[in-house]
Amino acid sequence: MTVRTAVGLSRLVTAALCATALVARFIWGLGSVTFTASNFFAYLTIQGNMAFVLVSILAGVLALRGRRDPRWLDTARAAVLSCTISAGVVFGFLIQQAGERGLPLDVPWSDQVLHFWLPSFAILDWIFGPGRGRAQWRAIPIVLGYTVVWGILTLLRGAVVGWYPYFFLDPAQVANAGEFVLLAGLALVLFAVVSVSVVALTRARPLLERWGVGSD
Repeated sequence: MTVRTAVGLSRLVTAALCATALVARFIWGLGSVTFTASNFFAYLTIQGNMAFVLVSILAGVLALRGRRDPRWLDTARAAVLSCTISAGVVFGFLIQQAGERGLPLDVPWSDQVLHFWLPSFAILDWIFGPGRGRAQWRAIPIVLGYTVVWGILTLLRGAVVGWYPYFFLDPAQVANAGEFVLLAGLALVLFAVVSVSVVALTRARPLLERWGVGSD
């Protein structure tokens, strides 16, 4: 088995694990009286992980069929990976804030997989996995544009249904408009920094190729 084949199989396994975790998280949420399917799919993290499943399947299949990933796939992976990493950081922040505010926040195994373990594997694949080329810089405005549009739609929807996926978007849970602007702005800066870093990493060859592994 070549290294490239192993990478392809690992991506398919990762996609299957992510899909399993998404289903498990949905089932776990059914135990809450406030849970609705529409709210579940309104989370940016859930949407990002659904995209992660699709991109990982494509990346896995193409890795099994060829030596190099096409450039469009590198760009798509960069955009999705940026969202996945950023969502993991935001989720960690929410856990910390929940503790400080005295609010209970359960973290089932599915959330741990979706927000911590899978992004960690994806980063390693991004840095080491052979066959990755240069992602286009257009991935950055794609990430930021999607995040901004999602935020606007979330605020509009929240005003109607009275529910927000994250506390800093809820007017009832922030001290004032200034705090809202600050936290939302910091989240957007985080997405920008992560996406720039992810794309910039593709300007260097994957480490396994630089070491002469998997480049045959």
